Amino acid sequence: MTIRTRFAPSPTGYLHVGGARTALFSWLYARKHGGTFILRIEDTDLERSTAESVDAILQGMTWLGLEYDEGPFFQTQRFPRYKEVIQQMLKEGQAYQCYCSKERLEQLRAEQMARKEKPRYDGKCRHGVSNPLAGVSPVVRFKNPLDGPVVVEDLVRGRVIFQNGELDDLIIARGDGSPTYNFTVVVDDMDMKITHVIRGDDHLNNTPRQMNMLKALNYAPPIYAHVPMILGPDGARLSKRHGAVSVMQYRDDGYLPEALLNYLARLGWSHGDQEVFSIDEMIKLFDVTKVHSSAAAFNPEKLLWLNQHYIKNGDPKHVAHHLSHHLGKLGVDPATGPDLVEVVKAQRERAKTLLEMAQNSAFFYRDFDAYDPKDAATHLKPEAQKSLIELRARLAALPVWDAPSIHNAVTGVAEAEGLKLGKIAQPVRVAVAGRAVSPPIDVTLALLGRDKTLARLDSALEHIRKQTVTA
Repeated sequence: MTIRTRFAPSPTGYLHVGGARTALFSWLYARKHGGTFILRIEDTDLERSTAESVDAILQGMTWLGLEYDEGPFFQTQRFPRYKEVIQQMLKEGQAYQCYCSKERLEQLRAEQMARKEKPRYDGKCRHGVSNPLAGVSPVVRFKNPLDGPVVVEDLVRGRVIFQNGELDDLIIARGDGSPTYNFTVVVDDMDMKITHVIRGDDHLNNTPRQMNMLKALNYAPPIYAHVPMILGPDGARLSKRHGAVSVMQYRDDGYLPEALLNYLARLGWSHGDQEVFSIDEMIKLFDVTKVHSSAAAFNPEKLLWLNQHYIKNGDPKHVAHHLSHHLGKLGVDPATGPDLVEVVKAQRERAKTLLEMAQNSAFFYRDFDAYDPKDAATHLKPEAQKSLIELRARLAALPVWDAPSIHNAVTGVAEAEGLKLGKIAQPVRVAVAGRAVSPPIDVTLALLGRDKTLARLDSALEHIRKQTVTA
């Protein structure tokens, strides 16, 4: 049997982290077993589904690297197929037309709740309607079995048993002929030959109904794995108030996709005490039966730690690729300065996010508007003027502009004036970066280039001169 899994989001908003984890688990399971991963867009909610949401889902999947083998399939493009199956079920007596009015159903529900019974349709139209009301467009209901159990052998939750006596006859087509969610899912899973359904446990109560419909269509139900929801740090269901929940918001906040994937994989699943997994390791080690049945709490600090790990230890070319996006968002063109890969190598030890790295690296590519007031007051003082003039002269005379040569020039000035290296390096940092934080000063100047370095030293000397005149 070829394993076939699917991720089937509704395009009513962004791709959130809960959906991304479901997609990841489905993708990992397919990849581990040499199977096929399918993307299906469940867009039958015509009022809430939007093209923007579809784009957000596709963009999120692409950024995460969760490539799909088939799709994306859109349910709105399959309406003729759903209509065909509904007609088949009506013909074979597995479904029926229901003419009950909205008022009758509301009254029935009120009476059942007054008796403290579970609200459910009473099957009034199950055996046919002799005198249907004129002008009423009937809904179509699935003729659910009246008794016996529905047993779900869930890979995460174990055996879950539902009683058919607790399930009513589900509407599978509305009065206007449009199919309902639970029905379209059944037809899609059947037609796409889905073998394993990995999804959130909020769908568990839909499973017995879907299994009964699949059996009525003479199709063996897939194997199910219902993963628990994700909670916020406070134990409540993860929501916007906990911070970013959109996958693309994490990109905008400076996270690497592999850091988010690694974190989501560990959110409810574990392999011993291992915390860091490459994609290949995830594929090799992932076991859906080892996903915990209890809800997992989202820990932003752990995600940030993982992100810093991947920035520090990832391939600098890969990090640079993602850093370029953030520089662009700041209005910086990476082509106007040093090699971005070399910037990553210089900055990766001191950045937790790519956004932070981009902000700290912008000075390599464009001039800054002003010095940090505190750093300038501390380091760009009249007493720094002499050493900055001397260093500028030495730097201008260097035959080769590289880090070792720059290092020798800086240490040469410090030794000549009997100063510690920091007394020279910190004023230079403020002069070229606008603040007293940067990579090692020789690396910083080597990346910045001779022309920008000398020009910024000149500006710093002018800043000091104006201070002296004012004083």
